[in-house]
Amino acid sequence: MPGIRTIIVCLFATGLFLSLPDRAASQQAPGERREVEQAPDRGPSEGEGPFERLIIRGAIVIDGTGGPPQGPKDIVIEGNRIVQIRNLGAPNLPIDPDRRPQEATGEIDAFGMFVLPGFVDTHAHTGGRAQGTPAEYVYKLWLGHGVTTIRDPGSGNGVGWTLEARERSARNQIVAPRIFVYVRPGAGWDG
Repeated sequence: MPGIRTIIVCLFATGLFLSLPDRAASQQAPGERREVEQAPDRGPSEGEGPFERLIIRGAIVIDGTGGPPQGPKDIVIEGNRIVQIRNLGAPNLPIDPDRRPQEATGEIDAFGMFVLPGFVDTHAHTGGRAQGTPAEYVYKLWLGHGVTTIRDPGSGNGVGWTLEARERSARNQIVAPRIFVYVRPGAGWDG
C-alpha cells in the first residue's frame, strides 16, 4: 500500500501535468477556431448502392438475442430497412432455390459468412485536427468494425459541423455511419 509521501508526490505530479499548456492550443492564435475538414464525398470506388431492393444471400445470422446462429438465410433490404429474413434450409444441406426471394436490384453473396445487427456507438466523437484524425478515417474505422450508427455530442467540431455531417451521411454523399446529434446543456443548439 502506498505511503502518504507517495500519494502526495503523485498528486503533485498530476497537478503539475494538468497545469502544463496544451501544445495544440498553444499553437492556435487566441480566438481562432480550429476548423476540422468534413469527410470527402463518396468516391466511385467506395461501395455500391443504395439499392431499391438489396438481398444478402445465404448468410448465417447472429441476431443479437443470445440465441445460436441460424441459417443459411436470405436478408431482403428495401429503402434502407430489413423487410424480410427468409430461412433457406439447414446448415450443410443444399439451399432450396424455390425459397429464395427474387427481384433484387443488388445482391451480396454471403454464403458461409456471418451477418450481425449493426452496432451503435452511443457516445461517439468524430475526431479532428487536435487529435490528428480526419473524419473520413474515423467514419471508415467505425464502419469497418460494424458500427453503423453513432450518437455524436458535437465532437468539439461544433454542432453545425456535426449536423452537416449528419445530412451528408443521410444523403449517402459520404462513407459514414448514420449520425444522430445530441448536445450537452448550454451548447447553444435549439434544434
